[in-house]
Amino acid sequence: MTSEGPPDHDLSSADVAAVLEPVAREALSSYDIAPDAVLTLLNVSENATYAVDDPATGRRTVLRVHRLGYHSTPAIESELTWLDALREEAGIRTPHVIATRDGQRVLTRPVRDGTGQPTAERRHVVHFEWLPGTEPTPDDAGLVESFRSLGTLTATMHQHAQSWRRPTGFQRFAWDAVGAFGTTATGESFRTEGGARAGRWGRWQDGVGTGPAELEVLGRLDATLRSRLAAFGATSDRFGLVHADLRLANLLVDGDQTYVIDFDDCGWSWFLYDFGAAVSFFEEDPRIPELASAWVDGYRQRRELSAAAELEIPTFVMMRRLLLVAWIGSHAGTELARSMGEQYTAGSCELAESYLSRFA
Repeated sequence: MTSEGPPDHDLSSADVAAVLEPVAREALSSYDIAPDAVLTLLNVSENATYAVDDPATGRRTVLRVHRLGYHSTPAIESELTWLDALREEAGIRTPHVIATRDGQRVLTRPVRDGTGQPTAERRHVVHFEWLPGTEPTPDDAGLVESFRSLGTLTATMHQHAQSWRRPTGFQRFAWDAVGAFGTTATGESFRTEGGARAGRWGRWQDGVGTGPAELEVLGRLDATLRSRLAAFGATSDRFGLVHADLRLANLLVDGDQTYVIDFDDCGWSWFLYDFGAAVSFFEEDPRIPELASAWVDGYRQRRELSAAAELEIPTFVMMRRLLLVAWIGSHAGTELARSMGEQYTAGSCELAESYLSRFA
């Protein structure tokens, strides 16, 4: 897969929308949707997500145009297969996928140049039903109870992942230490010789505001995380298929119903990484210990979690935090990354020192 322009994470949200909206518009012709349907950009992160309002039916749906090169077609198909299985076998409320008129669930469309001619760049597109509800926020008065419920929901997903017989050809990437942080374990300059590579979201060393002092602190954090993750182990009771972005923004609550969305990052990791993801971007909140306790309490209503594993939760919070330092650095054009910037790196160093004083 090739691109004739800069990668998505080097573009602003507006630029990505300008490139991808024509792809989304062309993709609509493969579905039973009126050609004058209204496209509204909802979010640009790894992908560009659009609301689609069909004036002919009054129906609203969701169209996801994938980031260039992030997933292969088989990997996206695997995501959608797990999404179906969770809904049908575990009772997890996930969005239905809407196939094209000829039955495709993953559509591939070219990006066109200024003259309307197709380029070598291809984008994957997936069409979902629109789900009701609103996402909870860290400011909600019922946040603790939301985390208790989230713990139970997460345990149900983990139970299913452990017992599910995956179809032949199922493939997703891994959020292990190498997938997260690459093959170097310190803040030293990155070398590509000998097969060394960066993590999936880039190098935390390239985060915003990572000067010598920050590199030193986060380098110690990187090494400690790798050591503790190796000691924790990746046995089947601790490591498996996870959502990997199971945070409040990816839940929709409608009365007593909770829907789980955005499985784009699902893959292989430690089950406790799902808690690290749940507190993304507010890891310094003083309520985190209380939220962790509520999450664990809810989790244990469905699945066993040992006291030793519970004690390791801060490791997965910091694993996610360091990953997000890399994400912000490699997605500098997005609105979210710009809003976090150097402050997030500085806060990460403070959290790292606190963590290292207890776990290094």
